[in-house]
Amino acid sequence: MRRGEPERPDGGEERKAARGSAVAYAAGLTIFFAVLSFMGIGWALDRYFETSWIMVAGIILGAVVGFYEFIRIISRLNR
Repeated sequence: MRRGEPERPDGGEERKAARGSAVAYAAGLTIFFAVLSFMGIGWALDRYFETSWIMVAGIILGAVVGFYEFIRIISRLNR
């Protein structure tokens, strides 16, 4: 500890805040990558089957899966 600096407790509050930020960041990325992944799969299937609706279904399914995972991850913050 340096002179003039106040004593810091064990840093528990800082660690808790950092962990909360990391979990929130991961939850946000989960939605993004779920939608992106399912959209990509849908696009590839559209190209293969020569259709135009599978990518839209992939985006919707990706959003549903992403929000499910988002809620599951965010619920860990309340524990």
